Amino acid sequence: MSSEPPPLALVTGGHRRLGARIAMHLARAGYALAVHGRLDAEPHRLLRECLAETGVPWAGFVADFRMPGEAEALMPAVIAHFGRAPDLLVNSASMFGEGGLAEVSEADLAAYHQVNVAAPVLLSQAFARAERPAGQNAAIVNILDQRLVQPHGDQFAYTLSKAGLEAFTRIAARTLAPAIRVNAVSPGLTLATYDYTPEQLGQLAALTPLETLPVPEDVAEAVLYLARARAVTGQTIIVDGGAHMRSYARDFIHLTT
Repeated sequence: MSSEPPPLALVTGGHRRLGARIAMHLARAGYALAVHGRLDAEPHRLLRECLAETGVPWAGFVADFRMPGEAEALMPAVIAHFGRAPDLLVNSASMFGEGGLAEVSEADLAAYHQVNVAAPVLLSQAFARAERPAGQNAAIVNILDQRLVQPHGDQFAYTLSKAGLEAFTRIAARTLAPAIRVNAVSPGLTLATYDYTPEQLGQLAALTPLETLPVPEDVAEAVLYLARARAVTGQTIIVDGGAHMRSYARDFIHLTT
């Protein structure tokens, strides 16, 4: 029996919503987990059940990326707890909110940049500096948004920050090679909030080329593929039912009634 420890993944925002579903998929693939949350790292019920079922080693870590120094402190805390650097960093934590160009403020721009761009950059920097065995399959996967292919004006500060993370993905893929691969996954509407009715979701699915919306497992499977794909870097997998191939005037929430 091999004494090699399981691969270790740090999933930011991994305690709930899409981050938790990504963490669940990684756990079922045999990854040990460092689960991050902003105010707490208590796993969502489904994730908690998955962790108990799989029995993978895991720990929760709290860091508010809006606060100076907390993003920089996260990776050392994970390394100290597990005694080794993660094999995989999934930058899933995200700040999202309404507001267009006419309403955006300097404070908005700074806050979204801090959480959605600066924190992933600083975590990737710490990930790259960490000592790990030669030949380790180290990878970073950034979670973007399908809207970046044909952006609209809604959630302006959020969209602009995700565009920054997209650019960082391509820069880091070149800069960190060959030791670390850097890729991204761009989901479409996946885990709808209670703002959407079932009727709206059906209408939105019909607007996509494949006439379907992705489920969390679709996104998580793309993350797992990129974590393992040793010959792939600098790529973005769009998981959105083909929505990126069409131009929408507004965000999905505004397209149907």
